[in-house]
Amino acid sequence: MTHILAPHILAIDQGTTSSRAILFDAALRPVASAQEEFPQHYPRPGWVEHDPADLWSTVAATARAAIEKAGIGAGGIAAIGITNQRETTLIWDRGTGQPIHPAIVWQDRRTADTCAALKAAGHEPTITARTGLLLDPYFSGTKVKWLLDHVEGAREKASRGDLAFGTIDTWLIWNLTGGRVHATDATNASRTLLYNIAEGRWDEDICKLLDIPLSLLPQVHDCAAPFGVTRPDLFGREIPILGVAGDQQAATVGQACFQPGMMKSTYGTGCFALLNTGKDMVPSKNRLLTTIAYQLRGKPTYALEGSIFIAGAVVQWLRDGLKIIREAKETQPLAAQAEEAQGVILVPAFTGLGAPYWRPDCRGAVYGLTRNSGPAELARAALESVGYQTRDLLEAMRVDWGASADGVLRVDGGMTASDWTMQFLADILGAPVDRPKVTETTALGAAYLAAMQAEVIGGPEDFATSWALDRRFAPQMDAANREAKYARWGKAVAATMSV
Repeated sequence: MTHILAPHILAIDQGTTSSRAILFDAALRPVASAQEEFPQHYPRPGWVEHDPADLWSTVAATARAAIEKAGIGAGGIAAIGITNQRETTLIWDRGTGQPIHPAIVWQDRRTADTCAALKAAGHEPTITARTGLLLDPYFSGTKVKWLLDHVEGAREKASRGDLAFGTIDTWLIWNLTGGRVHATDATNASRTLLYNIAEGRWDEDICKLLDIPLSLLPQVHDCAAPFGVTRPDLFGREIPILGVAGDQQAATVGQACFQPGMMKSTYGTGCFALLNTGKDMVPSKNRLLTTIAYQLRGKPTYALEGSIFIAGAVVQWLRDGLKIIREAKETQPLAAQAEEAQGVILVPAFTGLGAPYWRPDCRGAVYGLTRNSGPAELARAALESVGYQTRDLLEAMRVDWGASADGVLRVDGGMTASDWTMQFLADILGAPVDRPKVTETTALGAAYLAAMQAEVIGGPEDFATSWALDRRFAPQMDAANREAKYARWGKAVAATMSV
């Protein structure tokens, strides 16, 4: 009699600074994981690149390590789910599989002039109406144009159909399948500036405007769909890839935000808040993004999204830039020692300001320093900046969506381990903040999508019942203090943008 292993799901979480693999059991409980950091490259001010070989090698290594730790072997894995840093852009040769240039990371600002020229020519309203996005270097489209314009021979090869473009999910699928599949999902496609989210197709007019041949672009699938099978030599047998979503959309799924009006905010390198708007594409009057939250059975569910470029990265700056901490966990007790009366404010516009300002030209600034200001005050200001920026996003969402967006905020990501930061977030929002028991919701969302497609687990309604609360942070700050602090933040941002 053949022994049949209980099905497991392998979630690949390819992030901005590290790659992780988490193995989940059939009840979507994490049983083993592995993580590996990789270098960041800054060839010029405002430029950020990754070595594509690093992205692939760390994914392959962590996936194998997680499987080995679990001790189940590839035979016990029913499916793979992939989630990834979004907008980061790669082009490679279809014949050799070799990239033509390092990956251009979502944080990269090299196409700011291109975006400004397109705005000046009056193209932003049409692009926003079709893609839900703004003309900003953040998105993939102008990065693709830059690569074709600046890499020798790239345009000629692209015109012959010899090159392939992909966000990181597409690059991983290509490598996992041995170059047999060139595909992405609707959420990643919706972040490229090239995808018409109302019609569910690549937009020929925008591609023509940016001089990007359609032959360069991958096939677009639902988030839960058959994306091909892995090369048998990678893990010992072929494993189907059945779920794909960009990291913030995967976190939305992992937080079970399936009902219109539900909100989640993820705190990683940046901070990303999404509000489920259901079947309605809600245009923003406050420079938020309209995007696809997830797509199942051919039907997209939309969201409003606000993106903050610097959240967890501000703690990395305290550690690596200022060197006032050695480990991230030191930030909370240091912040708790600060003199609140000093009111030091840090605007962490290190790579520009994201939503709702969209000012790529801004740079970071600190306000309110005195002779008594020191590491504790800077640590407090760094953590508080995350709460202030989140409120900026939610204020804009409330205007765009209406009063029904006033509710609980579900949070996840590395920074949510800091009780101090989460309490300040609840205080400055004046709303409850819920931290789930499983805070790795990005990987959980990818695992769920693959598990649903593999029929290991039921539909969204079933999954939503499994969401479990770890702790609710209720606001404790009095309203007058809250509004005074937020007003000071607003003045600091205005001053930063005026420089």
